[in-house]
Amino acid sequence: MRDLSLYLPGILMAHAAFLLAIASPGPNILAVIGTAMSVGRKSGVALALGVATGSLGWAVLTVIGLSALLTKYAIALTAIKIFGGLYLLWLAYKAFKSARPDHDIEARELDGGKRSAFGYAKSGFIIQMTNPKAALAWIAIISLGLTENAPIWVGATIVLGTFSLSVVIHTIYAVAFSTPAMVRIYGKARRTVQLSLGAFFAFAGIKLLTSRL
Repeated sequence: MRDLSLYLPGILMAHAAFLLAIASPGPNILAVIGTAMSVGRKSGVALALGVATGSLGWAVLTVIGLSALLTKYAIALTAIKIFGGLYLLWLAYKAFKSARPDHDIEARELDGGKRSAFGYAKSGFIIQMTNPKAALAWIAIISLGLTENAPIWVGATIVLGTFSLSVVIHTIYAVAFSTPAMVRIYGKARRTVQLSLGAFFAFAGIKLLTSRL
Protein backbone atom coordinates (compact mmCIF):
# COMPACT_ATOMS: atom_id res chain seq x y z
CA MET A 1 0.00 0.00 0.00
CA ARG A 2 2.91 2.32 0.78
CA ASP A 3 4.35 1.73 -2.70
CA LEU A 4 0.97 2.48 -4.27
CA SER A 5 0.66 5.83 -2.50
CA LEU A 6 4.24 6.66 -3.50
CA TYR A 7 3.83 6.03 -7.23
CA LEU A 8 0.12 6.65 -7.81
CA PRO A 9 0.35 10.46 -8.24
CA GLY A 10 2.92 10.07 -11.02
CA ILE A 11 0.92 7.32 -12.71
CA LEU A 12 -2.24 9.43 -12.66
CA MET A 13 -0.32 12.44 -13.98
CA ALA A 14 1.02 10.35 -16.88
CA HIS A 15 -2.49 9.08 -17.67
CA ALA A 16 -3.93 12.60 -17.47
CA ALA A 17 -1.24 13.98 -19.78
CA PHE A 18 -1.90 11.26 -22.33
CA LEU A 19 -5.66 11.67 -22.12
CA LEU A 20 -5.47 15.41 -22.68
CA ALA A 21 -2.90 15.00 -25.45
CA ILE A 22 -5.30 12.91 -27.52
CA ALA A 23 -8.21 15.18 -26.64
CA SER A 24 -6.67 17.68 -29.05
CA PRO A 25 -6.98 16.39 -32.63
CA GLY A 26 -3.58 15.95 -34.23
CA PRO A 27 -2.82 14.40 -37.66
CA ASN A 28 -3.70 10.87 -36.51
CA ILE A 29 -6.99 11.91 -34.92
CA LEU A 30 -7.89 14.01 -37.96
CA ALA A 31 -7.23 10.99 -40.18
CA VAL A 32 -9.59 8.92 -38.01
CA ILE A 33 -12.28 11.62 -38.15
CA GLY A 34 -11.88 12.14 -41.89
CA THR A 35 -12.02 8.41 -42.62
CA ALA A 36 -15.10 7.93 -40.44
CA MET A 37 -16.86 10.82 -42.18
CA SER A 38 -15.96 10.03 -45.78
CA VAL A 39 -15.69 6.21 -45.80
CA GLY A 40 -17.74 5.02 -42.85
CA ARG A 41 -17.78 4.28 -39.17
CA LYS A 42 -16.35 0.76 -39.52
CA SER A 43 -13.30 1.98 -41.42
CA GLY A 44 -12.80 4.83 -38.95
CA VAL A 45 -12.87 2.41 -36.01
CA ALA A 46 -10.39 0.10 -37.76
CA LEU A 47 -8.01 3.01 -38.32
CA ALA A 48 -8.52 4.11 -34.70
CA LEU A 49 -7.59 0.67 -33.38
CA GLY A 50 -4.47 0.68 -35.53
CA VAL A 51 -3.43 4.05 -34.12
CA ALA A 52 -4.10 2.80 -30.58
CA THR A 53 -1.94 -0.28 -31.21
CA GLY A 54 0.82 2.01 -32.44
CA SER A 55 0.51 4.01 -29.23
CA LEU A 56 0.92 0.78 -27.28
CA GLY A 57 4.08 0.02 -29.24
CA TRP A 58 5.60 3.41 -28.45
CA ALA A 59 4.61 3.13 -24.78
CA VAL A 60 6.24 -0.30 -24.40
CA LEU A 61 9.42 0.78 -26.20
CA THR A 62 9.67 3.96 -24.13
CA VAL A 63 9.19 2.23 -20.77
CA ILE A 64 11.72 -0.50 -21.63
CA GLY A 65 14.23 2.01 -22.95
CA LEU A 66 13.95 4.45 -20.05
CA SER A 67 14.00 1.65 -17.46
CA ALA A 68 17.17 0.19 -18.98
CA LEU A 69 18.76 3.63 -19.13
CA LEU A 70 17.93 4.43 -15.50
CA THR A 71 19.28 1.06 -14.38
CA LYS A 72 22.71 1.88 -15.79
CA TYR A 73 22.79 5.65 -15.41
CA ALA A 74 20.82 7.08 -12.50
CA ILE A 75 21.81 10.62 -13.50
CA ALA A 76 19.90 10.12 -16.75
CA LEU A 77 16.68 10.71 -14.81
CA THR A 78 17.61 14.37 -14.43
CA ALA A 79 18.14 14.79 -18.16
CA ILE A 80 14.92 12.92 -18.97
CA LYS A 81 12.85 15.05 -16.61
CA ILE A 82 14.36 18.26 -18.00
CA PHE A 83 13.62 17.15 -21.55
CA GLY A 84 10.13 16.00 -20.60
CA GLY A 85 9.35 19.27 -18.84
CA LEU A 86 10.54 21.37 -21.77
CA TYR A 87 8.57 19.27 -24.23
CA LEU A 88 5.40 19.65 -22.14
CA LEU A 89 5.92 23.41 -22.17
CA TRP A 90 6.26 23.20 -25.96
CA LEU A 91 2.95 21.32 -26.09
CA ALA A 92 1.43 24.07 -23.96
CA TYR A 93 2.64 26.67 -26.45
CA LYS A 94 1.21 24.67 -29.36
CA ALA A 95 -2.14 24.31 -27.58
CA PHE A 96 -2.38 28.03 -26.84
CA LYS A 97 -1.42 28.76 -30.46
CA SER A 98 -4.12 26.36 -31.71
CA ALA A 99 -6.70 28.26 -29.67
CA ARG A 100 -6.48 31.23 -32.04
CA PRO A 101 -9.80 32.11 -33.70
CA ASP A 102 -8.34 31.66 -37.21
CA HIS A 103 -7.21 28.10 -36.49
CA ASP A 104 -9.62 25.32 -37.35
CA ILE A 105 -9.54 21.52 -37.63
CA GLU A 106 -9.21 20.02 -41.10
CA ALA A 107 -10.27 16.38 -41.14
CA ARG A 108 -9.56 14.42 -44.31
CA GLU A 109 -9.49 10.82 -45.49
CA LEU A 110 -6.21 8.91 -45.78
CA ASP A 111 -4.43 9.07 -49.12
CA GLY A 112 -4.34 5.91 -51.22
CA GLY A 113 -8.04 5.24 -51.66
CA LYS A 114 -10.35 2.89 -49.84
CA ARG A 115 -9.08 -0.37 -48.33
CA SER A 116 -10.19 -3.26 -46.15
CA ALA A 117 -10.73 -2.93 -42.39
CA PHE A 118 -7.40 -4.67 -41.83
CA GLY A 119 -5.81 -2.28 -44.30
CA TYR A 120 -7.06 0.73 -42.33
CA ALA A 121 -5.86 -0.83 -39.06
CA LYS A 122 -2.43 -1.48 -40.57
CA SER A 123 -2.27 2.07 -41.91
CA GLY A 124 -3.12 3.48 -38.49
CA PHE A 125 -0.39 1.41 -36.85
CA ILE A 126 2.22 2.43 -39.43
CA ILE A 127 1.28 6.10 -39.23
CA GLN A 128 1.67 6.10 -35.45
CA MET A 129 4.89 4.09 -35.34
CA THR A 130 6.59 6.22 -38.01
CA ASN A 131 5.67 9.51 -36.34
CA PRO A 132 8.88 10.93 -34.81
CA LYS A 133 6.89 13.31 -32.60
CA ALA A 134 5.25 10.30 -30.93
CA ALA A 135 8.60 9.23 -29.48
CA LEU A 136 9.17 12.69 -27.97
CA ALA A 137 5.66 12.81 -26.56
CA TRP A 138 5.99 9.38 -24.96
CA ILE A 139 9.28 10.26 -23.27
CA ALA A 140 7.56 13.29 -21.73
CA ILE A 141 4.49 11.29 -20.67
CA ILE A 142 6.39 8.33 -19.22
CA SER A 143 8.83 10.63 -17.38
CA LEU A 144 5.89 12.00 -15.37
CA GLY A 145 5.28 8.60 -13.75
CA LEU A 146 8.55 6.67 -14.00
CA THR A 147 11.13 7.32 -11.29
CA GLU A 148 14.48 5.84 -10.39
CA ASN A 149 14.19 2.31 -8.92
CA ALA A 150 10.46 2.22 -9.68
CA PRO A 151 9.13 -1.38 -9.63
CA ILE A 152 8.15 -2.96 -12.93
CA TRP A 153 4.43 -2.70 -12.17
CA VAL A 154 4.63 1.10 -12.36
CA GLY A 155 5.69 1.07 -16.00
CA ALA A 156 3.22 -1.72 -16.77
CA THR A 157 0.38 0.26 -15.19
CA ILE A 158 1.22 3.34 -17.24
CA VAL A 159 1.40 1.29 -20.45
CA LEU A 160 -1.86 -0.61 -19.88
CA GLY A 161 -3.69 2.50 -18.72
CA THR A 162 -2.64 4.62 -21.69
CA PHE A 163 -3.43 1.78 -24.12
CA SER A 164 -6.92 1.42 -22.68
CA LEU A 165 -7.47 5.17 -22.92
CA SER A 166 -6.16 5.16 -26.48
CA VAL A 167 -8.55 2.42 -27.61
CA VAL A 168 -11.55 4.09 -25.96
CA ILE A 169 -10.85 7.69 -27.04
CA HIS A 170 -9.82 6.90 -30.61
CA THR A 171 -12.88 4.68 -31.04
CA ILE A 172 -15.13 7.42 -29.64
CA TYR A 173 -13.69 9.83 -32.20
CA ALA A 174 -14.39 7.36 -35.02
CA VAL A 175 -17.97 6.75 -33.87
CA ALA A 176 -18.94 10.26 -32.78
CA PHE A 177 -17.31 12.12 -35.65
CA SER A 178 -18.77 9.91 -38.37
CA THR A 179 -21.22 12.77 -38.95
CA PRO A 180 -20.29 16.36 -39.94
CA ALA A 181 -22.50 17.70 -37.13
CA MET A 182 -20.02 16.51 -34.48
CA VAL A 183 -17.17 18.31 -36.22
CA ARG A 184 -19.17 21.55 -36.06
CA ILE A 185 -19.98 20.96 -32.37
CA TYR A 186 -16.32 20.36 -31.56
CA GLY A 187 -15.36 23.42 -33.57
CA LYS A 188 -17.45 25.62 -31.28
CA ALA A 189 -15.77 24.19 -28.16
CA ARG A 190 -12.28 24.02 -29.70
CA ARG A 191 -10.87 27.20 -28.16
CA THR A 192 -11.94 26.24 -24.63
CA VAL A 193 -10.47 22.76 -25.09
CA GLN A 194 -7.15 24.09 -26.42
CA LEU A 195 -6.81 26.70 -23.68
CA SER A 196 -7.49 24.04 -21.03
CA LEU A 197 -4.90 21.75 -22.62
CA GLY A 198 -2.35 24.54 -22.69
CA ALA A 199 -2.88 25.29 -19.01
CA PHE A 200 -2.50 21.63 -18.04
CA PHE A 201 0.65 21.06 -20.11
CA ALA A 202 2.19 24.24 -18.71
CA PHE A 203 1.42 23.06 -15.16
CA ALA A 204 2.77 19.55 -15.84
CA GLY A 205 5.92 20.89 -17.50
CA ILE A 206 6.71 23.28 -14.65
CA LYS A 207 5.98 20.55 -12.11
CA LEU A 208 8.36 18.15 -13.86
CA LEU A 209 11.12 20.76 -14.13
CA THR A 210 10.82 21.76 -10.47
CA SER A 211 10.30 18.27 -9.02
CA ARG A 212 12.89 16.91 -6.63
CA LEU A 213 15.28 14.67 -8.58
